[in-house]
Amino acid sequence: MVRITEDLLRQRAEHNNCELFSLEEISLHQQEIEKLEYIDKLCRDLKILYLQNNLIPKIENVSKLKKLEYLNLALNNIERIENLEGCEELQKLDLTANFIGELSSIEILKHNIHLKELFLVGNPCTEFEGYREFVVATLHQLKKSLDSKEIERSERIRALQNYRQVEKQIREQEQVYLLKRAREKEEALKRIQEKQEKKKEKQREPKPGFDRRWYTDINNTIPDPLEDKENHQQKETEKEYQEWNIDKEDEEDKAFWEEPTPYTPESRLEAHRYLEEKRRVKENIRGQKVKEESPKTLVTAEGKVLNMNEPKLHFFLQDDEENNQFILDLAVYRYLDSSLIDVDVQPTYIRVMVKGKPFQLVLPAEVKPDSSSAKRSQTTGHLVISMPKAQEIIMANQKVRTLVKPSNSNKSQTNVKREQVEKLEVDPSKYSFPDVANIIQEKERIGQGPIRLQQQKVIDTKPSCIDFEDNQDVPPLI
Repeated sequence: MVRITEDLLRQRAEHNNCELFSLEEISLHQQEIEKLEYIDKLCRDLKILYLQNNLIPKIENVSKLKKLEYLNLALNNIERIENLEGCEELQKLDLTANFIGELSSIEILKHNIHLKELFLVGNPCTEFEGYREFVVATLHQLKKSLDSKEIERSERIRALQNYRQVEKQIREQEQVYLLKRAREKEEALKRIQEKQEKKKEKQREPKPGFDRRWYTDINNTIPDPLEDKENHQQKETEKEYQEWNIDKEDEEDKAFWEEPTPYTPESRLEAHRYLEEKRRVKENIRGQKVKEESPKTLVTAEGKVLNMNEPKLHFFLQDDEENNQFILDLAVYRYLDSSLIDVDVQPTYIRVMVKGKPFQLVLPAEVKPDSSSAKRSQTTGHLVISMPKAQEIIMANQKVRTLVKPSNSNKSQTNVKREQVEKLEVDPSKYSFPDVANIIQEKERIGQGPIRLQQQKVIDTKPSCIDFEDNQDVPPLI
């Protein structure tokens, strides 16, 4: 049973910043409400009230709504019109598809002098002979329409002329209808009692294939060699019972909806109770299945952290060496509320809960959880998590490591040589080398006089051969 509470009213008053004292319009349709209450105390300034498609059996607790102009109570279980005298500004009343059989109860609406529109389509009273003439003659203030049909002046004059005769017919038909309703209530009560007894008998029925063996062996502590086999047979029996029970419920469901029943408030309420019970059973079964499912193992008993992606999200882990950090880009759903995301950064792994489903990733190196940060993209909705590394890496050491690789030893040697040559040629002004191209000329000068020696070393010369030829293919001697 759904009741009207302050929380429900504030929830439905979001358009008015959840304020009730200044609320002028509220919609409480399709809420399965079974009693009309608290509205006249909490929402005094209401002008429009929607209560259609509920299970309200009686009009009550609205008489203090002095400013109410439109009341919609269509598709409910109302059987008579009452408690509307205090709605002084009421202009439109919708009672479509209810169970109003006491047509004379409309006389209470004489106090609502501003009433212009009235809807009674789908009620038993509309089948009475002289229904429209009686309503038009009784409610003089109805100047606009009755059941979406405009009231003409000539129609009102004829209704007033035949009012006494029409009123007598309406009273007689009302008595017949009230007697019929009394019989329907008794039959509905008997039908409910019979169904309750059948339900109790059904609960007493044993399961098919159930031999009650464990009642005799429950205290037996001696291990049975056939225990595994019996457990397997027991599971199969329970599975067969569940399948049989589902088939039986389908048959009962089909029989319930195919059974002919009168259109009464009791039958409508019974159908609602039946649907509510079915929904409750399904929710219990679903809850049991969730409990029976084994919990997700995120960390093993040995302390090993496992990788997991239960929400099945795309992700990208980047090693940002320049900033010495890891960056995780997790493609969470674009329109997912951030309150449904929980981020937990640990030194060796990261865990993100997305709508209760875990995403867990083991990191290549330790990080600093306290210095980590998580941001949400406003365009794509992606979750970007920055995690600084715990140990800082020296970039120079990394270059030396890359030079000494077993697979590229030759390249490393050449690189070292090149570095040495570059060091020698840093400042060429401090160093001088012999002129290799003029080495022969300096040898010829030996006999003519002293040779200017260079700063770093003296070149020993030998007598040259007369037939010497300078071959360009032969490398010079240093």
